[in-house]
Amino acid sequence: MKAGHYIVVMSGTSLDGVDVVLAEIDDKNVIQLGAISFPFPTELKNQVLSICQGQAVILATIGEIDYQLGSLYGEAINNLLKQQLLSATDITAIGCHGQTVWHQPTGQRPFTLQLGDNNRIFALTNITVVGDFRRRDMAYGGQGAPLVPAFHHKVLSHLDQNRIILNIVGIANFTTLFGNSIIKGYDTGPGNMLLDIWANQYLNKPYDNNGDWARSGQVNKSLLTEILADPILSDQRPKVLVENISILLGYKNI
Repeated sequence: MKAGHYIVVMSGTSLDGVDVVLAEIDDKNVIQLGAISFPFPTELKNQVLSICQGQAVILATIGEIDYQLGSLYGEAINNLLKQQLLSATDITAIGCHGQTVWHQPTGQRPFTLQLGDNNRIFALTNITVVGDFRRRDMAYGGQGAPLVPAFHHKVLSHLDQNRIILNIVGIANFTTLFGNSIIKGYDTGPGNMLLDIWANQYLNKPYDNNGDWARSGQVNKSLLTEILADPILSDQRPKVLVENISILLGYKNI
């Protein structure tokens, strides 16, 4: 990989903002130099959610959201550049995951769909953009999450230690590292996504800040017992979230 300054862009399942990070990357290190969290417009958030719930959608709507997301990402990147007093020529490339609106890693025709026009990002920033990370992984039989285990291996592996890294974001995932080797990495189940929906429904807030509300309650043991009896927890295969998220939230996982 060419050493240089890179910008990475991510908007996750919670849709609470666009995270943009400036990093210096070479063969040995990944060093964060700056970051911003750019607000996700409420109207666009609602539009994205509207196509993640399984109802019919026309191609024009998908195309318009793709354009709007590309514009949002481009604006967020330019704001980070302004904050860091940098220009396009200072950046080697942008990595943009895009916004996942449907993820179906199992079945006869597995596929995944992310929106956020990378051409639009390039037009707004004049910086090379790399994206569409999930689909090649799925084409080779993966579940569409190739980057997290590779990143964990790069920055957290240790020759003399075995490690498990748990990453609790909208959808939780973990990576097991035995020495300097990746053993496996996959999604484990809902993370902050369900908590955010619960906080929005009962607190009218986008999330439970610092877990304060959660700490104020008591464990519902009967509900916990019911949840722990779910067959997915005894399944030794990687935990595929599509079915369970659909049941819990009423729509396919985002």
